[in-house]
Parts: sequence; structure tokens; C-alpha cells
Amino acid sequence: MNRLSQVDLSQKLNKREAAERLDAALDRLLRLRLVLGGQVGEKRIGPPLCAVFEGWDASGKGGAIKRLVRPLDPRHVRVAQFAAPTYDEKRHHFLWRFWPVLPGWGGMAVLDRSWYGRVLVERVEGFATEEQWSRAYDEIVEFERTLVAEGMIMVKFWMHVSEEEQLRRFQDRAADPLRAWKLTDEDWRNRDKRPQYEAAVEDMLARTDHPKAPWHVVAGDDKRLARVTVVEAVCAAVEAELRARGYDLADLGAPAAAPARTPR
Repeated sequence: MNRLSQVDLSQKLNKREAAERLDAALDRLLRLRLVLGGQVGEKRIGPPLCAVFEGWDASGKGGAIKRLVRPLDPRHVRVAQFAAPTYDEKRHHFLWRFWPVLPGWGGMAVLDRSWYGRVLVERVEGFATEEQWSRAYDEIVEFERTLVAEGMIMVKFWMHVSEEEQLRRFQDRAADPLRAWKLTDEDWRNRDKRPQYEAAVEDMLARTDHPKAPWHVVAGDDKRLARVTVVEAVCAAVEAELRARGYDLADLGAPAAAPARTPR
């Protein structure tokens, strides 16, 4: 099934509703983060939390990450950005460079791009052989299962925007002196290869969506909706895991709204 075509990109939130839902979700996230850190509630260290962001260029990853970490103590959350591997990193297995940023118990990490580069840009641009990226799906799933089996809460997002909205955002960036640096020749080249990237994304979603770490495909044409969806999804994942571990969350107030999932 083509999952990207099932995403309703026409969805929108008005400014008032978006602000109310985002504020409520951020307050909830802060409380949950304190529970994970053993600072409130039962005061026992909770499982590690890792949010993984992938998506189109200009799909709103940065804005969503900024909102996600806004209420949190910066000493207790790590945001890591990954670009092309360095010469030394290429000497190792492709997953090697991600281990140092993964959170331990009581910790939280947010990854701006991740190990999925192997089956996306490295596949499309020919930086990995077909044999390498073909076997990477199983390697990634086993890697994630290992982390979740050890206790990690993993929440994965694909930030999806239409080709038309992406072009509009590119043009806005190009016209803004303070944001033009975010737009590179590589972004335009990647846009020209959108059909190849769409095929790679569809394969990634189909082959690496598993119960231990499912994908959340976020409708991103409306930035307000996308940011609310992300924060609410993280809250819901943390709440589900803590309840499964026997935590009493009654003192934290109303639970976060369950995020809408796109059809599989």
C-alpha cells in the first residue's frame, strides 16, 4: 500500500485550537519527562525516550523539534543532528555512529535524521551498494527491537509535505536573507529526484514499521497541525509505556489525546 498517498494533507488547525492543544500537550510532556527522570511521582528512574525525525527537506522537522523540547530542561534532553557520515564513520558499520547519542534510563534524545539515511539518501544517491541498503532494513528493525527490548520508548516520525508546499517553502527561504542559508543546491537536486525518494520512503515505511517502533506519518502542509501531532504522539507513547510498567499517572491530570494514525 502506498502510505504517502493516504495522508490527508488538507487538514488544518486554526490558530486558537492549535495553541490550546499544543500548550496542553507541552505541559503534559513536561510532567511525563519529570516522571521519566524520577523527579516526580513514584520517583524511580523511567525508561529512555528517543524521538526520531525523518522527512522531506523543508517538511518542518526543525520547527517540530523546537516545540517538542521547548518546555524541557536542556540539561536533560539531547538533540542530535546527523548529516553525511565522516571519513572515519564510514570505516565502521553504518549504525555505529548513532550509539553514543542514544539515551540511557531516565534520559531523552531527539534525532534530526537518523540511521534511515541508509535506505533513503544513501540508496537514492548511490552512496551505499544495493546489497548494503537492501540488508539494512532487517538490520535497522533488529537494532530497534534490541533497544526497545532493553526498555527504550522509540517514537518515529516521517514529516510529509506535498510537492507544492515544499516548493513554496523553498521559495520563501530563498527570499528571506535570514533563512536563505537553510536552502542548498542539494535541496534542489533532491527535489528533482522526488519520485525516487518517494519509492524509497514507501519501502522504508513498509519494511521498518513494526509494533515495537511504529511509524507516525505526519501531515505537514499545515505546520500548526504537524507540531501538535508530534507532541501529542510522544505523550501518548510515553503514557502507554509507563502504564504498561505499572506507573500511576492519575496525579498528572488528563491524558494526552491519542494521535491519529494514517492508514497502513
